[in-house]
Amino acid sequence: MLKPAALWRYSIFNMVLIVLLAGWFWQQNQPVSIPEAPLPANGKLNCVSYAPYYGKGETPFIATTVASKARIDRDLQLLSQRFDCVRTYSVSQGLDYVPEAASKLGLKVLLGAWIGYVKQENDTEFNRAIDLANQYPDTVKGLIIGNEVLLRKEQTEEVMLAYLQEAQKRTEVPVTYADVWEFWLKHPRMEQGVDYITVHVLPYWEDDPQDIDNALHHAEEVMGTMAKTFTKPLFIGETGWPSVGKHRNASVPSLVNQASYLRQFLVLADQKGWHYNLIEAVDQPWKRDLEGTVGGFWGLYDTDLQPKFEFKGPVAERNDGWMPLCWGFAGLVLFLAITVGTRERSLPALIGMGSLGLLTGATAYVQWGYLQAACRDLTEWSVLIGITLVGIVALLNLPSILARGQNKLGHTLLFVLVMAGLITSFLLITKMSFIPRDFQLNPAVGHVLYLLDGRYRDFPLALYALPVLQYSIGLALLGSLQRTSFGRYRKLNVFAVILALISLIIEPLNTHALLWLGLVLLLAFASWPRKGARN
Repeated sequence: MLKPAALWRYSIFNMVLIVLLAGWFWQQNQPVSIPEAPLPANGKLNCVSYAPYYGKGETPFIATTVASKARIDRDLQLLSQRFDCVRTYSVSQGLDYVPEAASKLGLKVLLGAWIGYVKQENDTEFNRAIDLANQYPDTVKGLIIGNEVLLRKEQTEEVMLAYLQEAQKRTEVPVTYADVWEFWLKHPRMEQGVDYITVHVLPYWEDDPQDIDNALHHAEEVMGTMAKTFTKPLFIGETGWPSVGKHRNASVPSLVNQASYLRQFLVLADQKGWHYNLIEAVDQPWKRDLEGTVGGFWGLYDTDLQPKFEFKGPVAERNDGWMPLCWGFAGLVLFLAITVGTRERSLPALIGMGSLGLLTGATAYVQWGYLQAACRDLTEWSVLIGITLVGIVALLNLPSILARGQNKLGHTLLFVLVMAGLITSFLLITKMSFIPRDFQLNPAVGHVLYLLDGRYRDFPLALYALPVLQYSIGLALLGSLQRTSFGRYRKLNVFAVILALISLIIEPLNTHALLWLGLVLLLAFASWPRKGARN
């Protein structure tokens, strides 16, 4: 039986966590005032990237995926209310209908021809794009031959110049090529083949990621450098900010940051006279397979075609309503029932376990949102749900520990958490974000690292935080933190701490990396073996 003083300490600890979690929910749901963007008289912005692959399981990597004419008509009708133009990246899989659909709405089109590895496919795309540009010269205001082909190293500069020069011969529509600004600087000869230069300016994706406060200054510097280097007109072919995903050093995806960047960009574009295309119209879940969570959340509209924010008025990061309270109440009832079932019915025990239940329920709500955003395939769903369930079972085991002291199940669950944390720390530093975007690897090695892809992997703080806090600080306050005789914990924990520390050294301004290091240290504290423990 635990002493009342220990139970009261534990209850106060949980109450503090409740206040902190409630404060976080409150802060995330508060509208934030953001400078408003000057809109043209018709209220429409220049242009936006459009791809129709936002439905479940839809991806351009499956050849049989074809966007219906009805969907394109519906999508463009929606976008025509906010934009004067749409940019496409291909003319296959039904996208060759976009110029026709746009012409009915008075929309202009920046028509893209996708150029990849395979010459036959490239030639088919190229020829179809030329035909459409000539068929709809009043609608297609620009023909973009290739998107970041040199960045991906799928074709050479000579091949791309040949395509561009051929396009200029076969159409009167202005011809351009699109790539990130560094690759324009690396391939200045490309200017010879274009009527204007389409440059991508994405502060989040820089090799030196930019925080939201410096992002616009960075964009201005990039455009200044480009203007000094090239003589032909400049067009910003992609710029934007993600609303969800991995922190990259001080660069933080969030809805408020997305709204802030885009609004302030529009102010700067108006002052500088820039022409631009925003990325992108609708969230693209399939991009998570390439870029992790963040890849799927660059849209101005979600996958239900609802606008994420308006260009006027305050913006709130979340809109949770009563859901956290409902989930928390369910957890409260469950944990009180379990506690009563253990015949531990003292007031401090009921308060301690009831508050734990409230925390568990509200945290499960956050975890479910994280899983929906982060899981890309069946493997990740299985692994991350597994980690989540281990954490929840660990919390459900606490009433038993409260009544009977530490037990074998508690040790087993702690071991699983330590091993999961160790593996996660390893994955987080594999192919980390410090690797330049043009860095090349042996294909076999590259494939293995792509499977691990720490560059795009989130810090799963929501899955670990509460179980780790409870099994370290919580049990210590209860006086139930019993040291194990399993000596190998020393090496496992040292290795895990070193890996977590590397993550922070690589990205010292990444608050998620700092918090992850804190959780790993708490796991080490909770599982550190007693003196004399054998390996």
